[in-house]
Amino acid sequence: MFKKAAAALPVQPEVMDWLLNGWLITSLALYGITTLGWIWILRHAPLHLAYPFMGLAFLIVPTLAWLFLGEPLQWRTLAGGVLIVAGVALASTH
Repeated sequence: MFKKAAAALPVQPEVMDWLLNGWLITSLALYGITTLGWIWILRHAPLHLAYPFMGLAFLIVPTLAWLFLGEPLQWRTLAGGVLIVAGVALASTH
């Protein structure tokens, strides 16, 4: 959504362009909600178990960008994602 916000800005944005950018407002609101969710997770799970899941963003974000923004999804991204998932699984086991 931040990418959509950036694309919606004119070449020479003024302050009002930033303040009235619906994509930006929505992006910041969702970012705030996910930050609160992350704090809640950290309150209930040990960091050594919770933090490896942050690595999944390297697979989730490109996949969502491919689905919703039409960005290319390369085999290297998928191969790296498989390695990350394997690492998260390894880090999450006892």
